Amino acid sequence: MSASNTSSAELLFLGTGTSMGVPTLGCKCAVCRSSDPHNNRMRSSIALRFHDAVHDVQRTVLIDTGQEFRMQALRFAIDHLDAVLYTHGHADHILGFDDLRPLTFGHAANLPIYADDPTADILEHVFAYTFRKVNRYPTSARVDLHRLSSEPATTFDLFGSTFERIPVMHGHHIIAGYRFGNAAYLTDMSDLPEASYDRLRDLDIVVLDALRREPHPSHSHLDKSIAIAQRIGAKQTYFTHISHDLEHAATEAGLPDGIHMAYDGLQLNFDTAAGEMA
Repeated sequence: MSASNTSSAELLFLGTGTSMGVPTLGCKCAVCRSSDPHNNRMRSSIALRFHDAVHDVQRTVLIDTGQEFRMQALRFAIDHLDAVLYTHGHADHILGFDDLRPLTFGHAANLPIYADDPTADILEHVFAYTFRKVNRYPTSARVDLHRLSSEPATTFDLFGSTFERIPVMHGHHIIAGYRFGNAAYLTDMSDLPEASYDRLRDLDIVVLDALRREPHPSHSHLDKSIAIAQRIGAKQTYFTHISHDLEHAATEAGLPDGIHMAYDGLQLNFDTAAGEMA
């Protein structure tokens, strides 16, 4: 990414799998035994890389740290982070938190992490040795926790780019999706509140949960995700948080135009300056 195109950015899928990953332990289905690398899915996470025009440097922002974060960082050469955003506090989205440690050592400032109150509470409980003020573990990750309001239209600035927390339903719970410029990432979504559709206009890229073909109590299934994608109306939709029920090539072949299966390692370009939020 060149300094001359300061609004151009990259979205990299570090993982596109469900909470159990694909292959799933103990499973001998065709997808879990597939030789197609598109069917090998680590836990869902993305990295955003964009240019900070003020400081003339490239920034890397991570969304979620699942159990395989260390392996994802090694695979995709992530050796520096500028911020981490969390969608919610389930194991497959936070348990790689401790592997942030070496990426925070030797830096003048602590790594900023962003989470809503329920997620922040879980992080502070599970990783109490990192956040406690007394007898803090000396080699804990050096982070600053920023609590995001759960109110709709919560926006915050990261290195000259605007991010917005988008409320999504995860079963009976409201968790965080994120919009950044003309792209949005909505993993672990079973449905969207009506108000969130208004925050997702004029997108070039939207990433949506599409767990499997059959309905699920806390995740959107394939037909529902297609309907949500068509209502949002982004130019391109990519499905993530995919279980072993969906074989990549066969599912991709049956999707409508402009809707795709994401896969680990897929890179997309988007614009951080487009789609100004109201």
